[in-house]
Amino acid sequence: MTALTDRPASTALPLTPARLQKTLLLWHVVVIGLAYIQPMTLLDTFGMVSRDSLQHVPASYLVALLAVLLTSLSYGHMIRRYPSSGSAYTYAQKALHPHVGFMVGWASLLDYLLSPMVNILLARIYLSSMFPEVNHWVWIIGLTALMVCVNLRGIRFVAHLNGLIVCLQLLVIAIFTALVWRDLHAGQNALGAIAEHGGQGLWTLTPFWSAQAEVGALITGATILCFSFTGFDALSSLAEETRDTRNTLPKAIFLTALISGLIFIAATYFLQLYFPGDPKQYFAAVDETQPEILALVGGALFKSVVLSIAIVTVMASGIAAHAGVSRLMYVMGRDGVIHKRFFGHISPRSFTPSHNIVLVGAIALCAGWLSLEYVVALISFGALTAFSFVHLSVMAEYVWRQGRWHSLGDRLRYVVTPALGFVSVGVMWLEVEPVSLKSGLIWASLGLCYLAFVTSGFRKAPPPYGDSADSDATPLHFG
Repeated sequence: MTALTDRPASTALPLTPARLQKTLLLWHVVVIGLAYIQPMTLLDTFGMVSRDSLQHVPASYLVALLAVLLTSLSYGHMIRRYPSSGSAYTYAQKALHPHVGFMVGWASLLDYLLSPMVNILLARIYLSSMFPEVNHWVWIIGLTALMVCVNLRGIRFVAHLNGLIVCLQLLVIAIFTALVWRDLHAGQNALGAIAEHGGQGLWTLTPFWSAQAEVGALITGATILCFSFTGFDALSSLAEETRDTRNTLPKAIFLTALISGLIFIAATYFLQLYFPGDPKQYFAAVDETQPEILALVGGALFKSVVLSIAIVTVMASGIAAHAGVSRLMYVMGRDGVIHKRFFGHISPRSFTPSHNIVLVGAIALCAGWLSLEYVVALISFGALTAFSFVHLSVMAEYVWRQGRWHSLGDRLRYVVTPALGFVSVGVMWLEVEPVSLKSGLIWASLGLCYLAFVTSGFRKAPPPYGDSADSDATPLHFG
């Protein structure tokens, strides 16, 4: 009798491709989302949003939050229907058309690919402020290598590491806000005595609306702040690693958006009172304000301590963003719309899309040549595109395909809510930065050319994916 161990290695065990593992619980996902969003980013964007919103930053956050909450509900509906890691790419592909899905995924790649780069840029700004004599390439290469190594360890390691860092961020924001509140309570703002400089007291609606407020300016500020919320939607890319996906992920996405939005609004309310008027009178670099804000509020020592913490927090955000984009690329590769063997690979040791993780790290090195404001503008284009088509996907899937619009509840869930969400995102499209629109359209044009190539001039559909381990959906066929 031949022993099992005498068999050739290739026949002893069935060879099955490695898959993503379902290990994440609700708190894991919320923590990853908050780390991705990085609450302390409010200090980085404050100057540029204060300039564009005419000194009504919390009002712009409120506008952005309303749009994001409506969008989070639409993501929840689509996750329950298609629990795949492909996010907006999968939803548009299934509910609308494979060609549309590809273009949405392509635009989302712009958002997701650049998000890790933003965190490298922020960390470089902080480190260069602390160590101006060190060449910035040292920080860029070292931090990128760190992001790659952590993501190669696996998603649960990412979640536990981010949990500690998110708690640290919330503590820093609480201490910082308390310092601002202390000065305001004592009748002081960044200019000096409030009474002498026409500032407002502690409790006023001025940060939300005043005589100089303009709706268009508030919306312009909100389009920039879409960048701040980037991360809540990326949680959908963890669908195939989350337990009880259909119930856990919709809750996690909504909670992540709500918690971060409330933190942003509360903190910038006091910050706007502390820095009234044109931000150029306080900050030398309006698009890189965190170091100067920390120095003005807490002094040089406080600045050094918090910047040290901020470096850790932006790396946590970068690690979470890195995880999200590598999984979107994995699903697009698994579908065969980009190179399947490379992008669709899962490491059998760490159960991570290891090839994609390394590639995203290589792309993040471009942070050495790009500015923060330019990258943020590009991310806004990708985020708004994904948000718009998720709302359309809800209406297409539930109303057109399933006919669920006869009851009042269905009309509210699948018609009214996504329609309001689509309109709110559409309003932000009207105020999008020209550089964002121009660069985004160039990126979309490249994607359209590639799509024409892989579909033989749009004569055939890119291969749709319909065999997710957690999905009971029937694949749709077109053409």
